[in-house]
Parts: sequence; structure tokens; C-alpha cells
Amino acid sequence: KIKEKILQSYYNSIFYKDLVERYRLDPVLLDAFLKYAISCFSKQISISKIYNYIKTLGLKCSKSTLIKFLACSIDAFFLFPVEIFSYSIKDRKQYPRKLYVVDNGIIREVYSEGVEKIGRLMENAVFIELKRKEYEGKISEIFYWKDHQQREVDFIIKKGIKIKQLVQVTYASHRDEIERREIKALLKASTQLKCKDLLCITWDYEDDDVIERRRIKFIPLWKWLLS
Repeated sequence: KIKEKILQSYYNSIFYKDLVERYRLDPVLLDAFLKYAISCFSKQISISKIYNYIKTLGLKCSKSTLIKFLACSIDAFFLFPVEIFSYSIKDRKQYPRKLYVVDNGIIREVYSEGVEKIGRLMENAVFIELKRKEYEGKISEIFYWKDHQQREVDFIIKKGIKIKQLVQVTYASHRDEIERREIKALLKASTQLKCKDLLCITWDYEDDDVIERRRIKFIPLWKWLLS
């Protein structure tokens, strides 16, 4: 209960001080916006999706208002959008962004169903650590990758102008629990982006494996966070 009170206090402080008071935002609309945004953590999201959800609640707002809410939440370091990787800036801007939240505890406190989404919580935790490395200058940019066959790699890591590493996150404790689709996506992105540093962050599985002449390192989340 103490932990829950601390998390709720943390969330309330961000909500009222960093957002409502600082930017003079409508608290009712902002509450609906944030709860939906948090429910979409580690997933692709668009203003249109949020707008349609707000309408189902019987609330009135414009898309420009929601764009402002998102911009303010990003400025307050509460929400973090990640663009699709593309050499075309136009493609980056037109595809939906994936959204991450500053703290897994807030997700679990505000979005109760998040407790069941361990894989997505793992991905959010990995992103927050990657973001910390970006602030420290160890990496330059973070993207996600997706092709026309809907194969997806969670994180594309750039250092300078070069793609440094491809990272896949999966809730798996054994090799046979890792979906073939996730490995195929990693291999496809590796070929397309010409990157050989392939990492798969798991729940509790560790190994080095060569698949289709490409080496993939599998490492448990806890060990990766400590490394």
C-alpha cells in the first residue's frame, strides 16, 4: 500500500504540477488522454486513435488539443514517442509512433491491466534504459523497425550515423518459447539494415546462437540491465 501511495503521489504531481498547472490544460480531458495513452504503452499509437476513444467517452475536443496534450507530456518527460526507422523523413513522420511511459510503476498503478502485460512492461523497461544511455551520449537515436509483411523489431539503435544494434524483447524463459516470427524479423532487419549486432532480451533465457549464418545473443532482462 505504501508503494501504491508513492506511485499515485508521483503520478498526481506530474499530472497537476507538470501538466495542468504549467500548461493550463483541461484536467478532465487530460485525464482521459493520459489513461488511454498509458494503456497503449509499448504499442503504436496515433492522434486519430486517441481522438476516437475520447469521443466514445462523450467528451468534446479537437485533434489539435490532443496534439498539444501529447507535446506537453513529452516536454514533461512523461511520455516518449519512438518513430519507425526509415531513411526517408517523410516515412518517419507519416507512420504511427510507438509510445513509452517514464516508469513501469506508474503503468501498473494507472493501468491495472498492465500487470498482465509482462512482455510489454519488459519492452517499456528496456526503452527507459536505452533512453538513459541516449541522455548519457552512449547512443544517438532509438527507432523501431517494421516491414510491409508486418515483421517488427522493437528497437533500432543508432550511434552517430551508423546503426549500432538491433534489439528484440520477448517474454521467454526457454528457447522454444521465443516466437519464430520475432527471430525472422530480427534476421530480416539485419539484412536490410546491414547490422550484425543482434540482441534478444528475454525473461530468463541466455545463449549465443547462430541462425542463418547470423549470431544472435540472448540475454535475460535483469542481466542486461546490470551490464
